[in-house]
Amino acid sequence: MTLVSLEKIIKNTIIQKSEPIGFDEFMNLALYYPAKGYYSSGEQKFGERGDFITAPETSDLFGFCLARQCAQVLNNGDELLEFGAGSGVLAAQILFELGRLNKLPSTYFILELSAELQQRQKDTINKALPELMDRVVWLSTLPKNFSGVIIANEVLDAMPAKRLINQTDGFKELGVDYQDDKLVWQALKQLYINDKIQLPLEATYGYITEINERAIAWTESLSEIMDNGVVLLIDYGMGRDEYFHPQRNEGTLRCYYQHKASDNVFEYIGEQDITTSVNFSDIADKAFECGFTVSGYATQAMFLISLGIDEYLLSEKDEDKRISLAQQIKQLVLPSAMGESFKVLALSKNTRVKLKGFKEQDLTCKL
Repeated sequence: MTLVSLEKIIKNTIIQKSEPIGFDEFMNLALYYPAKGYYSSGEQKFGERGDFITAPETSDLFGFCLARQCAQVLNNGDELLEFGAGSGVLAAQILFELGRLNKLPSTYFILELSAELQQRQKDTINKALPELMDRVVWLSTLPKNFSGVIIANEVLDAMPAKRLINQTDGFKELGVDYQDDKLVWQALKQLYINDKIQLPLEATYGYITEINERAIAWTESLSEIMDNGVVLLIDYGMGRDEYFHPQRNEGTLRCYYQHKASDNVFEYIGEQDITTSVNFSDIADKAFECGFTVSGYATQAMFLISLGIDEYLLSEKDEDKRISLAQQIKQLVLPSAMGESFKVLALSKNTRVKLKGFKEQDLTCKL
């Protein structure tokens, strides 16, 4: 039996519809199509052998600092929920440090739809912390009446986004069509109209940007399940003014294949990651509308510094280990690495705690 490629499946989808599909539909198929999409194929995604390296893969100190922030919020009986836990490394880091701080949650939920990643997460946590495995529960849907901390590290950027292009009569969706035996960009006919989402007011002709309606809806879904607690969103992105800067006229779309970045979504379909940066202003606006309080917004660097990442370095007695930790910290905090491109947005509900992670910097006014 001949195996049908994911590219062929996408082409057939367009042919059957007799019209282009939105980029968000293309991105959803490319990333999440069963057994063939990038995140559902079972191939290595994270680390040196994958296509990109996340902060938890860079250093245990990332998870340790995040655990310190969680410890400040967690009360007796509270839970912790992590979305899309990747290889499971972050969960292991957080659980280890929370155990050391005597602030373990009653349950550590992981919401993960990929069976292959679920198994990888179980293997990682069981190898590192077998004694805590009974606290970890995998979910396929959101829990109800949640109290505690929700963590989403590099989750929003992987949610399928719409691409928009400014034309003479206004913004239209930039879709994907099948012409001359290849996939191509194609502006859809109708104007993009959504009164609740802000767009650039003075964009030039041909200006391209992204809108992530799914990320905004996801934020609303969190407000519906949370009774009280804090949501920590860590991702690369920016506020609205920077997101819609006139010079960012080709949007924020990026693809990653074997640690090389490009903007060509039509190659390595199902084998490369596809992402768009997060418009944190959109997320903050929806969160406020849904009853959340924006409790902090900072660069990853200042968030980790506020939580004392340097203390781990100073307490290390072994010279070789200290040198290694110093290199890891540089990757997490230097502007040329992850320090400034990644941001941390904190949302709280029915919780009045001044979060330590924003002690040194709070850029909420820039949202």
